[in-house]
Amino acid sequence: MKQDKRPAGAAVKKRRFFNRISRKLMLFVVLMSMVLLALVWLLSVKLLEPMYNRRVLADLNHAADVYSAIIEKYGKFESFDKSGGVHIPSDMMEEIMDNRGLLAGKCFEVAGTDCKVLLHLHQLQSDQCLLHPNPLSQLMEYSEPQWNSTAAVNLRATTFVLGDLNFTLPDSRILPGLESTSGTRQMVVCRNINNQYSLILSTDLERVGQAADVISAQMPIIAAVLLIVSIAGAYVFSRWFTKPISAISRAAREMARGNYKVRVTPQADDELGALAGDFNTMAREVGRTSELQRDLIANVSHDLRTPLTLIKGYAETVRDLTGDNKEKRDEQLSVIVDETDRLSGLVNSVMELSKYSSGTEKLNPVQFDLAQLCDEVAYRYQNICEQSGYTLTVDAADPCTVTADPDMMSRVVHNLLANAIHHIGPDGCVALRVKPQPDAAVRVEIEDHGAGIAREDLPYIFDKYYRSRADAGKVGTGLGLSITKAILINHGFPFGVDSEPGKGSIFWFVTH
Repeated sequence: MKQDKRPAGAAVKKRRFFNRISRKLMLFVVLMSMVLLALVWLLSVKLLEPMYNRRVLADLNHAADVYSAIIEKYGKFESFDKSGGVHIPSDMMEEIMDNRGLLAGKCFEVAGTDCKVLLHLHQLQSDQCLLHPNPLSQLMEYSEPQWNSTAAVNLRATTFVLGDLNFTLPDSRILPGLESTSGTRQMVVCRNINNQYSLILSTDLERVGQAADVISAQMPIIAAVLLIVSIAGAYVFSRWFTKPISAISRAAREMARGNYKVRVTPQADDELGALAGDFNTMAREVGRTSELQRDLIANVSHDLRTPLTLIKGYAETVRDLTGDNKEKRDEQLSVIVDETDRLSGLVNSVMELSKYSSGTEKLNPVQFDLAQLCDEVAYRYQNICEQSGYTLTVDAADPCTVTADPDMMSRVVHNLLANAIHHIGPDGCVALRVKPQPDAAVRVEIEDHGAGIAREDLPYIFDKYYRSRADAGKVGTGLGLSITKAILINHGFPFGVDSEPGKGSIFWFVTH
């Protein structure tokens, strides 16, 4: 029987990870559903009736304002005729009829100081009016007994005493004892027009309270259904949401086991997709760093092994065989000294790179002529080039004043020239050019006609310990260009390399 070799803690961590994220998401969705349900209950039940009554009152007040303005505009009604009626001026009546649409669904009356109705209209949805029993349903200009009920007369008198009023019937103290046998409730607005007329507008209040009670009774069922749906939806959503996170977690555990080739497929073009892309970038960089570390160990081991072997061998020879032969002893001791210098150079390069990369070496920027500095550095290589039959061409005739650390910039030019000579081509030519730019910048180029750099190696050529395929097996640690990169980054100077295999390379940097 096969045994599962995966760490027992991995499955536990996976379950815990899922449980934490899923529970939080599910709790969040359920809480949000309950909050929304509470808001719906508040708006649809508790606030339904007050908001409805406020809207009805605003509509009544608007109609009362319009008709009060019409009556004030024309002053007063004409006197009663012989039949006991009252006639309204034609212009007033015409304007009243033009605004008759405001009276839809309302009961309207105007009375004089004797509390007798002068003008009335009944357009309520229900047949019963709490103020006017059995009213007429057309605009009338004369008094009818049913329009002068006790309740109506009392309210008109109250309006002349108290002024403008608005209240609800029958549950108001304005008209005590008034009851509704059918359960009808009315909103009433009263206006005192210059103590000459009373205007009363009323409308039925639909059974909003009963509707609110019905909705309130339905809320527990709605809440239960919504809770079930929200829990199910939250569970599905949390599984869908945590799926890419779980994939990244599994990939991270694979990386912890040393598998740097693991990758995560982005599920969507969102933040989690960007996280997956960033993880893949990190995995590539960690893998490349691990590979570079292995190469470093291999290269440094090789570079250390050779001089140490020579030092040990020649030291044993001096001890055991050379004896008093001064010539051979001096020759072998010179080899020991040279190999010791190689070891010292290797250690110094590693320390120098660490110093520049960590920022412990502080910049000391001053103004100086970069063209002169490049010419001085190139002069040091003239003897080496002459002895080897090489040609070093320097184009630095124009003064180029820059602000930088001269010692560090000298190290940069030195490294780039050494690299160019190390990769010199069959023609034996190396060129150093210092070019002033229109924006007061200076561009420095070092060109060789060597083997060039492969396209796949170009992005990594300045990385520490990196060696292109063409350099495989050569002596050196590959730290020179890394030191150059660290110095130029500290200065904030752009740099790069242009190369074509078989034609050579141009390493360059630009000062500000």
